[in-house]
Amino acid sequence: MGFAETFKALSDPARREILLMLREGKMSAGDIASHFDMTGATVSYHLSVLKKADLVYETKQKNFVFYELNTSVFEEIMLWFAQFKGENSDENK
Repeated sequence: MGFAETFKALSDPARREILLMLREGKMSAGDIASHFDMTGATVSYHLSVLKKADLVYETKQKNFVFYELNTSVFEEIMLWFAQFKGENSDENK
């Protein structure tokens, strides 16, 4: 995972909305698309960007493609952000 791809993926509101939807569990591409007023190709593009950033997993079951969150990437991002927080903010005041 590269942070450039991750932050590019997170920069778009539609992709952030997809990630919020996937908090509830895996969803098919069709179910995801039904929540948006955009073409299937556009939703597919957004899902592709999220996959490239490793933010989502794709699994195929029969004729359906399902997406789910890759929580390990979110944990890595949170650890990266945590380094900017002081060890003990009360002592630094």
